[in-house]
Amino acid sequence: MQNKMDHAFSISAYERWLPKSVLCLRQYSLNKFTHDVIAGITVGLVALPLAMAFAIASGLTPQAGIYCAVVTGFLISALGGSKTQIGGPTGAFVVVVAGIIAAHGVDGLFMCTVMAGVLLIILGVTGMGSAVKYIPRPVVIGFTNGIAILIASTQIKDFFGLHLEKVPGEFWLRMKALAGAFPTFSWRATLLAAATVAVMLICRLISNRIPGAILAMLGATVVAYWLKLPVETIGSRFGGIPSGLPHWQIPQFRVDLIHGLLGPAFTVAMLGAIESLMSAVVADRMSNDRHNPNVELMAQGVANMISPMFGGLPATGAIARTATNIRAGAQSPVAGMVHALTLLCVLLFAAPLASYIPMAALAGILMVVSYNMGEWREIPQLLKLTKTDISVWIVTFGLTVFADLTVAVEAGMILAALLFIGRVASTTTVSQVTEDYIEDGRMHILQDKDIPYYATIFRIHGPFLFGSTDKISAVTEKMHELPPVVIIRLRNMTAIDATGLFALEEVAKQLQATQRTLILCGARQQPAELIRQAEFEEVIGRRNICPNVQEALRRAEEVFEQIEPTLKK
Repeated sequence: MQNKMDHAFSISAYERWLPKSVLCLRQYSLNKFTHDVIAGITVGLVALPLAMAFAIASGLTPQAGIYCAVVTGFLISALGGSKTQIGGPTGAFVVVVAGIIAAHGVDGLFMCTVMAGVLLIILGVTGMGSAVKYIPRPVVIGFTNGIAILIASTQIKDFFGLHLEKVPGEFWLRMKALAGAFPTFSWRATLLAAATVAVMLICRLISNRIPGAILAMLGATVVAYWLKLPVETIGSRFGGIPSGLPHWQIPQFRVDLIHGLLGPAFTVAMLGAIESLMSAVVADRMSNDRHNPNVELMAQGVANMISPMFGGLPATGAIARTATNIRAGAQSPVAGMVHALTLLCVLLFAAPLASYIPMAALAGILMVVSYNMGEWREIPQLLKLTKTDISVWIVTFGLTVFADLTVAVEAGMILAALLFIGRVASTTTVSQVTEDYIEDGRMHILQDKDIPYYATIFRIHGPFLFGSTDKISAVTEKMHELPPVVIIRLRNMTAIDATGLFALEEVAKQLQATQRTLILCGARQQPAELIRQAEFEEVIGRRNICPNVQEALRRAEEVFEQIEPTLKK
């Protein structure tokens, strides 16, 4: 018996380090393979214009983006810990890559990418895959907003067809130079870019499954070629894209650059870890799966170490492409590998056609991408929170736009630590036990309460701040087994922040999607004030926020009486 238990334990410990591509093969079938091929081809075509656009915006040739998407896309899917994650170049790296190239050249970028890959592998091997949860929501939103603004500002020149030899790297100098060159704008390029944006938006309104980016790019290319529009193209700027396989070449290793690249490498690693794990979480929600964060980070690290050897960019998980992959029917990491092979086929057989793609069309695509990645809908919610959360967001956003992304990430980490210390310190209280205190507590205790079959109670004990919000998965991991009413008791939750509120909102949405009702009860002063300030009653309903568990059970009875006839049907 003991030998069987030891064997089972060793297998589970061994499987903790296996990639999802291996685990998924156990129940793989021809039907799943068919779905994966269709999804892979779809997301491969969607990734094509994005890969070129990200590379160009970073200051590299368009083929560098395709090489990166082929190599890292295949490795991240083959070695990663997520079933449907799609890896490749993303907008998050555009600003930092452009800065590294400006300061240290292309060799410096390749070295930095390899160094970031080593850091990511260390994070994964040491079990630090969940460490990115310690970055609070306002910090993540702050530099996501900032990156979106910076990407959009780098595309103004091509969007309007401005004549400007060199676009400055600093935001204010860039905007000043663009404003000075505005009289040179081309109405043809502007119309082409605007039409590209319009097509993408219309496709999104019709269906999320329509590859708007590829349709817009193809349409703009055909129009520009047939009408012989005098607009800049990939061919006129870069001489086209060479056909054939990416060339293997080990980057030149320069010892003198190591010290100066430590900060940027840390930034690339942190951004890669944050975006890849955020994307994996989104994939989990859409595909009802659970990713392995440590295996995912190790795969990201290997991919970033190999990418420069083929002339590629840094890479991470891409949220939009991952979502497209799932919507297209992906069943396993095979879809991600097919996506990479699709791009490779384009590179081998259709590369000469890419020279006709207008730069204005790629600029229009990146404008839409920068808007989509900006998390703008989060800002109104943030402004309802505490002054501390708002100030953290403003500082991170300002440093990202006007200073440097490396500085913004480092400052964000420091702010996260200070915020955590302050919030935890504020939870310590000393008070006298009085008769009123004892009497008030009677309504909150569970020992004398009967919990009906149609309801269940979860409790949050301690501060519910960034870094601990993943524990709320105890509510949702067995969603199908939950009764119609779920009560979360907040009596022992001493504090909550923006990240905690976001986690509760996600739980509420998931419960609502399965026709279940969430009730919160017993919140203490700080959580109660923040819940009210954030207008959380709009999410779950005013009557579903109760002062104590006794009232919550009464409310659960009312809810069940309303839905009971529906359940009987």
